[in-house]
Amino acid sequence: MKADQDVSNDQELTLYSYWRSSASYRVRIALNLKGLSYQLKPVHMVRHGGEQHSEAFRAINPQGLIPVLVHRGQVITQSLAICEYLDECFEQYPLLPAQPLERARERSLASQVACEIHPLNNLRVTKYLRDEYGDVVNPVAWMRHWMTEGFSAIEQQLVNAGDRSAGKPGLFECFLVPQVYNAERFGTDLSAFTEIGRIVAECRQLPPFIRAAPENQSDAEVV
Repeated sequence: MKADQDVSNDQELTLYSYWRSSASYRVRIALNLKGLSYQLKPVHMVRHGGEQHSEAFRAINPQGLIPVLVHRGQVITQSLAICEYLDECFEQYPLLPAQPLERARERSLASQVACEIHPLNNLRVTKYLRDEYGDVVNPVAWMRHWMTEGFSAIEQQLVNAGDRSAGKPGLFECFLVPQVYNAERFGTDLSAFTEIGRIVAECRQLPPFIRAAPENQSDAEVV
C-alpha cells in the first residue's frame, strides 16, 4: 500500500492535538501513513495558561498532556503507545518491521527521540526553567544542547547501520521528523547530521508528512 493511499475508516478515531506539539505531530504522521481518517480536536497549549490543564481535558487525560487518541470510546495516551496501538489495530501499512531484531531497533530509535531527547525540551520543562531560574538558565541553549546530544547518537547509529531508505518510512520517521522540526524552530545547528537531514528531507516530500506538518493543521497560527 502506498503511503499516501487513503483507507476508509469507520473506527471512530479522535485525536486531541496541538499544531506545534511534536508528540501530536508524530501521531498525525502515523495516522496518515496508515491511511486512517480521524477527527481532530485541537487543544491550545498556550492560550489561557494551556487548555490541557482545564478540568474538562484532565477528565480525559489526568496527565494534562497531548496527544490523546480516543478509539471507540477508549482513551489511549502517550505518542509511542498510540502509534504502536494503531499498528496493532490496523494492519495496513505496518510501522514496524516483521522481524523481532529489526522491530527492536526501530523501537530503540523512536524511543531515543521520545524518551531521551523530547522530555528535556518540552513545554513543561522549559517553562519550569524560566519560572524557577529566570535569567540564570537559557532555556533555548538548554534545548539545543540536549537535541544535539541526542541527534549525535542517532546519526552514528544510522551511519553504522548503512543506507536507510525514507521511501518506506516507519515508526522512527514518525518521531524523527517532528523532533527535527523542533530543532529547526529553536535554531539548533544540524549541519553535522547528514543522514538525519537526508531522511527528513525525503520524508517531507511525502503526502502523509505534508498533511501532518504543523503549518497545515486547522489550528495552525501565524507566528
